[in-house]
Amino acid sequence: MSASSFRRTPLAIATLLAVAGLTLAACKPAEAPKAATAAAPVAPPSIGIDLAGMDRSVAPGDDFYAYANGTWQKTAEIPADRSSTGVFYTVFEKAEKRLADLVQGLQKQNPPAGSNARKIADYYAAYMDEAGIESRGLAPLQPTLDAIAQINDRKALSAYLGSTLRADVDPINATNYYTEHLFGLFVAAGLDDPGKNVGYLLQGGLGMPDREYYLSSDPAMAKNRQAYKAYIAALLKQAGTPEAEAKKQADAIFGLEVQIAKAHASVVDTQDIHKANNPWLTSELGKRAPGIDWPAFLEAAQLSAQPTLVAWQPEAVKKLSALVASAPLPVWKDYLRFHAINENAALLPKAYADLRFGFYGTQLSGATQQRDRWKRALAATNAALGDAIGQLYVKQYFPASSKAQVEAMVGNILAAFRDGVDQLAWMSPQTKAEAKRKAENMRVMVGYPDHWRDYSSLDVKPDDALGNAQRAQLAEYRHQLAKLGQTPDRGEWWMTPQTVNAVNLPLQNAMNFPAAILEPPFFDPNADAAANYGAIGAVIGHEISHGFDNLGAEFDAEGRLHNWWTPQDAAHFKAATEKLVKQYDAYEVLPGLHINGQQTLGENIADVAGLQAALKAYHKSLGGKPAPVIDGLTGDQRFFIAFAQAWRTKMRDAALRAQVVGNEHAPGPWRALTVRNLDGWYPTFDVKEGQKLYLAPDARVKIW
Repeated sequence: MSASSFRRTPLAIATLLAVAGLTLAACKPAEAPKAATAAAPVAPPSIGIDLAGMDRSVAPGDDFYAYANGTWQKTAEIPADRSSTGVFYTVFEKAEKRLADLVQGLQKQNPPAGSNARKIADYYAAYMDEAGIESRGLAPLQPTLDAIAQINDRKALSAYLGSTLRADVDPINATNYYTEHLFGLFVAAGLDDPGKNVGYLLQGGLGMPDREYYLSSDPAMAKNRQAYKAYIAALLKQAGTPEAEAKKQADAIFGLEVQIAKAHASVVDTQDIHKANNPWLTSELGKRAPGIDWPAFLEAAQLSAQPTLVAWQPEAVKKLSALVASAPLPVWKDYLRFHAINENAALLPKAYADLRFGFYGTQLSGATQQRDRWKRALAATNAALGDAIGQLYVKQYFPASSKAQVEAMVGNILAAFRDGVDQLAWMSPQTKAEAKRKAENMRVMVGYPDHWRDYSSLDVKPDDALGNAQRAQLAEYRHQLAKLGQTPDRGEWWMTPQTVNAVNLPLQNAMNFPAAILEPPFFDPNADAAANYGAIGAVIGHEISHGFDNLGAEFDAEGRLHNWWTPQDAAHFKAATEKLVKQYDAYEVLPGLHINGQQTLGENIADVAGLQAALKAYHKSLGGKPAPVIDGLTGDQRFFIAFAQAWRTKMRDAALRAQVVGNEHAPGPWRALTVRNLDGWYPTFDVKEGQKLYLAPDARVKIW
């Protein structure tokens, strides 16, 4: 999940309680590594929302986001090194400061050689060694550049592409998913047989975030294309290619990427799980996708022993394979050389890193200043050694009391969701039974995993930043390869504890709720229940509901791709989702740029259903007693305001455009408008017909 959205998939989140049929034995969390203890609160609960950030001059029924966040929106400033700011950034900053204290503290302790602590300290130190990086120039990358130079035929090209295949992100939960490698490999449970891990082959090969950056007629995208070609030429020139030749190569490289973009499946097609279920025998890849020398590719990728690979985007795999045969070999070599430099520019001398920031940071995201090097070093170390750092994080910063409190909330929201299923008048008893069985078997993991990653085989050197990154990528790839053909680990986490995000994993029927997101204003153990249920409760409900959105509803309680709906129920579900598609299609975020309701449908379903479940759970938590009025606000008012404030977001136009074009989440201000689909919101804020956000009762989307 990005710093602005929750994800579904392995996009995972979890908690463990005897809820909805789950037993404590089945959900028993790992023994905490002596988690920090928290003192019991002595003060009365705080209101848990930002009163000063509201703009009460705005009528809630006209613009609920502005009502809840208007003053903050007017006064908030986006940091120069960021493309956006908001609640996610606030919580991220807190986690980042904690990580800095942990990692920088290890450097002062001189940990023993070979220990995780030593690897963390050395990885960070190598990244911070600016003088050493500057003095070594391109030398650390030279073996890669030499390997590209030695490609002399299509077989060698295929072998090189296979040798650089790397573990890729989950395509179900991908956020702005793309890889510069021509293909990516995702390893997870099989769609038809969830009892065994399989490899999914994914499209890749682009230097910009999405196919639309290459193909869209939007004038802003045309400017991005010109800037990208200029960047390619500048980077090649920096690496020693004469200026005229660099421009010529840049044109050819960009032309090849346009062909790659035309081969790609769209975001919407990639989300269609039925289009992804294409198990191909590796012995037949040459027939199904001619062009690549598949035996050479598979051997170099260490996949020769695999009988089957699943083509997630089958037409893209075919077209990309054909391009390997049809595009001129010299262009492929120039393309590979550019991407080798581009992918590693942050770990090369400053001139390379600055060029990369100028395009990706400023042109594509709008940031005007590069992040401090220590922040970049911290992020890189965290990416390579996430579980090792996570162990330290939860010991220091995640109280057992917070874990228990969030687990209890999860139990309440799961129960509310299950009760909501019972009350659906339109759903048949048969479908209801399957939905409840899935909810009862949903594994929710909170805070941290049961088992930690073993980094003993990863070689980290204090003076080899680029080599450390390459070895870390290879170690991750080998870790994923080792899972092929094995029984999936149902307790596997797809996020580290220090990640400010959450995720639903349909292939595991599970969720991950990392420790770092369980912080104010999402979750405050000392806050009023209304605020906690409106913020983190809606997050929990969102992830639970992903198990029943347009994608999650395709998977049964065991994580198998299986249609468990009656035809009549499926038709009703589709009709309701089509109303939600149209609702979001109507939102215009920039002049002429509308949200894609189909592309964001799964997230929007989860927002609606999750918020409804969280509201029911909040009401149940009151135990039949009336909610207190605090600072003139009722409990339901605080609940809805907390939800809207959890989505407060201010973005630069470039970043906003990027999210709308290539992301499955609507931007935060429009996610806050989910409230207009809940009947309870209307009397809570006296919303009347004629106001801008008013929806007639039959136009409000009620799915779960």
